[in-house]
Amino acid sequence: MLTRPPRRILPVIEIAVFAIALATPLLLTSKPELITLATNVLILSLLAISFDLCWGYSGIMSFGQALFFGVAGYAIALIGRDLEFSHGWGTLPIAMGVGLLLSFAFAAFLLLGRRTPTVIFVSLGTLTGAYAAERLVSGWQYVGAGNGLSSVKLLQWGSFEMVEGPAFYYMVLAILALCYGASRYIVRSQFGLVLAGMRQNEERLAFFGYRTQVFKALIFSFAGLLAGLAGALYSYHQGFIGPGNMGPGLSTTAVLYALFGGSGTLIGPVIGAFLIETISYVLADQDAIKQYWPVILGVVLLVVVVFKPTGILGFFVSPRERIGSFGGRKGPK
Repeated sequence: MLTRPPRRILPVIEIAVFAIALATPLLLTSKPELITLATNVLILSLLAISFDLCWGYSGIMSFGQALFFGVAGYAIALIGRDLEFSHGWGTLPIAMGVGLLLSFAFAAFLLLGRRTPTVIFVSLGTLTGAYAAERLVSGWQYVGAGNGLSSVKLLQWGSFEMVEGPAFYYMVLAILALCYGASRYIVRSQFGLVLAGMRQNEERLAFFGYRTQVFKALIFSFAGLLAGLAGALYSYHQGFIGPGNMGPGLSTTAVLYALFGGSGTLIGPVIGAFLIETISYVLADQDAIKQYWPVILGVVLLVVVVFKPTGILGFFVSPRERIGSFGGRKGPK
């Protein structure tokens, strides 16, 4: 008996989101400050995707994604200040390498021990790392201490300097699209099949001989690479990087982006970053509730997370589609 294949909603949502992102600068030509906000949303979306790869696909509750984000941002800021080098072809790969190596060091310590680590152990380990790094740079005069590093050199491509505006926006959008495509390829590959299996029943996969912690370490390291790239872009775009950009606060924000939009979908964290940052911007601009907008935003996030754990996309995307399909379709028997 022929059965109609289930309708897939996720690709439609992905196409719609990126189509809207392409048109955004054209719709905001008279409001450059909103283009700056939109660029910041794209950069934070990349950070949110890095967390989603950890938690939504691998079961790694990382409260340290901002650590890789901030350290990479500091690295390219120091290279620009001390070496007077800010060419994108060199600094962006350096930032990715910093994020990759630092996250691999954490993975080797937290995930590759003799005993299988618990979720609490990993979450507290990454949280401790982020907190310790934030306190360290807050008192280190070489990196600006509590004031951070300001006046970061402009990102250069050849003789062209990137300043905030449509050009910077489309550059970040192109990078986000490439990273998103790479992440989508990974989670839909045979490697992603193992991740999906771990998300459903990690003990059974381990029983079949899969070294699940090695797979976790690999995806955690790749997520650190993405976070490092996001940190470099943030530093260039804002012209500043500070202790708060590598601490638990920003790491928790990345968690909220993913949970609010819908973890385990990749596009959900992008939507979550857009909604949270937009709501924050609108509420903070209202004089009547200016003092209370963080509380209002917190209540909204709490309601969504408690009553809809799959996030906003949980209203549209089925659990089966979130897990994903692997391999070719079988014909009727």
